[in-house]
Amino acid sequence: MIGINMADVISALQNCIPYGVFFLIVAVAAIVVAIAVRKKPRPLRKFIRTQSLMGVAAALVIAVNLICFIPMSNLLTLSTGAGAEVSDETTQEARQVGTDVTDEGIVMLKNDDSNLPLSSSTKKVNVFGWSSTSPCYGGTGSGGLNDNYDTTTLIEGLNDAGIETNSELTDFYSSYGLTRPADGSPATGQNDYTTPEPPVDTYSDQLLSDCKDYSDTAIVVISRIGGEGNDLPKDMSQVNVTNNSSDYNDWEAGQSYLELSQSEKNMINMVCSEYDDVTVVYTGANTMEMGWVNDYPQIKSVLWVAGAGQSGFDSLGKVLTGEVNPSGKTSDTFVYDLTDQPSYNNSGDFEYDNMDEYKTTSQMGPSTTVETTPSFVDYTEGIYVGYKYYETASTEGVLDYGSTVQYPFGYGLSYTSFSQKMGDIQKDADGTISFDVTVTNTGSVAGKDAVEVYYNPPYTNGGIEKSSANLITYAKTDEIQPGASQTVHISFSQEDMASYDESGEGSYVLEAGDYQISINSDSHTILDQRTYVAPLDIRYSGDNKRSSDETAATNEFQDAEGDVTYLSRADHFANKDAALAAPTNYSMTDEQKASFTNTSTYDASADDDPNATMPTTGANNGVTLSDLRGKDYDDSLWDTLLDQLTTDDMNNLIGNAGYNTASVASVGKVSTTDCDGPSAINNNFSGKGSIGLPSETTLACTWNSELANEYGECIGKMANEMDVSGWYGPAMNTHRSAFGGRNFEYYSEDGTLAGEMAAQEVSGAADHGVYAYIKHFALNDQETNRCGMLCTWANEQSIREVYLKPFEKAVKEGGATAVMSSYNYIGTTWSGGNSNLLQNVLRNEWGFNGMVLTDYFGGYGYMNADQASRNGGDACLCTLSNGVNTVNDQSASGVQAMRTCAHDILYTTVNSNAYASDTGGFKLATWQIVMIVVDVVIAALVVLMEVLAFKRMKRRTAAGETAKAARKAAKAARKAAKKADQK
Repeated sequence: MIGINMADVISALQNCIPYGVFFLIVAVAAIVVAIAVRKKPRPLRKFIRTQSLMGVAAALVIAVNLICFIPMSNLLTLSTGAGAEVSDETTQEARQVGTDVTDEGIVMLKNDDSNLPLSSSTKKVNVFGWSSTSPCYGGTGSGGLNDNYDTTTLIEGLNDAGIETNSELTDFYSSYGLTRPADGSPATGQNDYTTPEPPVDTYSDQLLSDCKDYSDTAIVVISRIGGEGNDLPKDMSQVNVTNNSSDYNDWEAGQSYLELSQSEKNMINMVCSEYDDVTVVYTGANTMEMGWVNDYPQIKSVLWVAGAGQSGFDSLGKVLTGEVNPSGKTSDTFVYDLTDQPSYNNSGDFEYDNMDEYKTTSQMGPSTTVETTPSFVDYTEGIYVGYKYYETASTEGVLDYGSTVQYPFGYGLSYTSFSQKMGDIQKDADGTISFDVTVTNTGSVAGKDAVEVYYNPPYTNGGIEKSSANLITYAKTDEIQPGASQTVHISFSQEDMASYDESGEGSYVLEAGDYQISINSDSHTILDQRTYVAPLDIRYSGDNKRSSDETAATNEFQDAEGDVTYLSRADHFANKDAALAAPTNYSMTDEQKASFTNTSTYDASADDDPNATMPTTGANNGVTLSDLRGKDYDDSLWDTLLDQLTTDDMNNLIGNAGYNTASVASVGKVSTTDCDGPSAINNNFSGKGSIGLPSETTLACTWNSELANEYGECIGKMANEMDVSGWYGPAMNTHRSAFGGRNFEYYSEDGTLAGEMAAQEVSGAADHGVYAYIKHFALNDQETNRCGMLCTWANEQSIREVYLKPFEKAVKEGGATAVMSSYNYIGTTWSGGNSNLLQNVLRNEWGFNGMVLTDYFGGYGYMNADQASRNGGDACLCTLSNGVNTVNDQSASGVQAMRTCAHDILYTTVNSNAYASDTGGFKLATWQIVMIVVDVVIAALVVLMEVLAFKRMKRRTAAGETAKAARKAAKAARKAAKKADQK
């Protein structure tokens, strides 16, 4: 989501035009009148001209009031709301939560010769790499940190742990460059991806000599940062980059941002030539190519910090000293060559070559007009995303695992060692499968371990696609002392091992056969396993739905499959080369074009219900929204309340939901505030905000659901103190590609891990009355062309098993009552107006009750309130009217849809912290009260001035009549005198 851009400013000016025209008409009329009365008697002439001037002034006041109370009302409310601040006590609690998360979220990838923790005799270290002064705290755009809070730098984190760092070296880097140019700006897309790294010839001999004298231990820091609006470059020759040296290029054609630059390579060569014990710290949420750490025997240890937030680098210092024993596990797979990713050739910029008639233009800056053509992305890898591809391809013998995968999914080292023993499997009558795992600390240091549970289902060649490794649940132990054990109870439902079968009408199916259930140290390494035998096929269809569903799943996204060859495991991935090749056809078929919709082609009547009847509006039933708090969504009192709404009330709720939900006087609804920030609460209008917590990727690397709940509670508590009811987060799209610009904001390549984390965050925030907008629903897995009518083509099985899984768990297990839909299309239909997604799956199948908000409502030629409201979308994230955030078709079907939208919005808000206590009902905003007072004062002054003007005119008229009579009498007297003289 993005903030207000130039398009908003233009829209605001356009919205003010009618009121400006009204004022100009009055002003011109006043001028005409003033000219027309030039021959009238002076008192009357002056009075009429004064009245004309008063009329112009009144027109100005009226125009200003209309502008403020109609098109600008929402924006003024947001901009003038002072907003509360987070207390110092809660901020300190949040800092501790941030540190707790990074304590467990830092992943140790390598530790040869027990290089870490640093020996007790090592008090000083040299920290090399420009990134040591500019590491990854999170992301840019919506993931930016609030400058009002202190941020613990990487160097400070080490110092706080008692590690002395070479300040001369740090000063050298600081003087080289203070900021990282790559800003992830969604406004222009013209990022500078320069990675400032001093060439080795800029290190003076004296500096290097001083470094050797200072310490014989070296830490090298490498960082990569992503941001909203742009994916990371696969080819650095195609983006803005400034070389650090005139002697060489930092990046050659074809090199990606997730490889080392030449300056970084040279720096690492220099360090490894001088130091025998080197630790590499990689900070960044995107999995980088790290094969180079194996090329240097001097690099003995590697740590991954995926985004530390504003307090997390204290954890890095504690991990280095051994105060904290690392227990993080990777949330994604690290591969040696990122071109081996199954999505590599089919993620990025692919514009259609036969869709010119749907082109749109948008104003994205003062001098930037962006022309958008519909584009596409093919999810050709199907269900084989991340480790599910590498593990299955290894099983099928089509890749060499050891030379392909460097650090598997779920991988992480510790300063101690653990053994895990799996007990016998039990199956209850309700289908619950359970067993105990005994985790024993077999080393000499206390620590925590993660229990990772996978299943390998029976696969029939050419049958339903299945991965040979599938995470199904996990648990994190408490801290276990050396020699001690902890028993962890594991349970899950057998239906969670079902695969989605697209044949026929579609359904989940648990096929008969042997299911290998294992506990692993990572996705590739089995520690212990048992076999669960399913004696018969179980098809979850019709009345035999999955226990977690309201209705049985059926095919909803067949139209989104398109003309794409999807990767299949059949015959040992025989179609691998064809399926994973880059697209060669850039044309949309005629059949697909016939179903493609944007604002220019959407016909609301196509979604009409012929049996719809016009609902009651504007009734005076005396019910207020607070009466509905705690009531079921289907409680009959809702109808009584909804009857009181006018269509204007409903359109206000639907169209003006940017960073708030609107107040509605007819039902006593108060305005509520929503705020952005994946790992913080940031008010874009008041400037108030909270401290930033570690990235979602770091949280996922903890593999600790309790910490995720604490994270959500922390967000909820901070939001509560800021008088914020809605949080635009957590985000849970999939790390389909390592190059995803927003991977820092998402958890993982795996939907089970992401979904469990998200569910816990949502639940934690809800404990404080804050509704979390789980986002971006759905398949918004790349930033490239995200607002460009991006047609996402994927098969039904992958959509359900991979991309919807986190959202499904957040709704079913986390109790989510708010959703943010995504910019992209699914097939040829915009996600925010896709009834299959928002009605059939989200509400009917999963049982979701609540509101669905669009992503930032810039319009972009395809987002419109008519389509959204009729197809499961409820509100537009819009702060200013832009013409398409209003439901224009107010037929019976249209108004019924508006009423449903209002119901959803009101249901979510009344059950939030906004109604946790007596709200006092509808309230005017402060600026509205001020304007009303000013209007009353102006009106009183006008009345007074009018009274004075009338008195003045009357006095002047009377004086004029007296003078006229005197002149007449004098004239008569002169005449009489003249006649007398003549006689």
